[in-house]
Amino acid sequence: MTAPLLSLDRISLSYGEIDVLRDVSLDVMPGEFVSILGPSGAGKSTIFKLLTGAVAARSGEIRFAGRPLAPTDRPFAFMPQRDALMPWRRIIDNTTLGLEVQGLRRKQAHQRVRPLFEEFGLAGFEQHYPHALSGGMRQRAALLRTVVQDRPVLLIDEPFGALDALTRNQMQIWLEAMWLKHRWTIILITHDVREAVMLSDRIHLLSPRPARVEQTIAVPLPRPRFSHPTARAEAATIETSILDFLLSPQIQEQQGQLP
Repeated sequence: MTAPLLSLDRISLSYGEIDVLRDVSLDVMPGEFVSILGPSGAGKSTIFKLLTGAVAARSGEIRFAGRPLAPTDRPFAFMPQRDALMPWRRIIDNTTLGLEVQGLRRKQAHQRVRPLFEEFGLAGFEQHYPHALSGGMRQRAALLRTVVQDRPVLLIDEPFGALDALTRNQMQIWLEAMWLKHRWTIILITHDVREAVMLSDRIHLLSPRPARVEQTIAVPLPRPRFSHPTARAEAATIETSILDFLLSPQIQEQQGQLP
């Protein structure tokens, strides 16, 4: 049996007097597409901050490839909610920013990233500035900047939330196709239940703050899901079960939305 690539074991974390995570345990397998889904403010983004070293846990352990994750380990490449492209840098220079931070000379970074522009639908836009790109193209550029760092795990935080519905759907289809080709290990934070179901192998459902993993749902649907009639039909059943959980009186009361 394949061992998890990443494991969080009974992680607890507080901001001052506020408990954010409490005994969070989850794992991610190599090449798996995993989503973290939960109520707003539950601590989803805090998990990413924990993994990237921006905050430290009060207790618990993170293991990567079977050993405790050291503070100096950086096996994660992070894509934030907004594309965070620098308006004064051309697109090719935006996509190489992470490589340059790692110490690679710009010319070498260009050589590494340039062959990927066609695959990411950005060929011909290398010398353009971000304002010239559509929202979907900007997000593809941000993802290219993330994957070219060649880290074992991609952390993607609400990448399509600011896009219109049609562009968001197109980007979801594109991301699934790219994942099927490259088999990256991806952890996605999302509020979109349908997005989680259509993209993920498994979904970790968080409780309201202080967050814990209430359920882990396997999504054994055929791929590519967006064009597979069986997957699209069966996805609705999984979506309904997740919404029933998130909108249950127990969860709503924990979140402070019921008297």
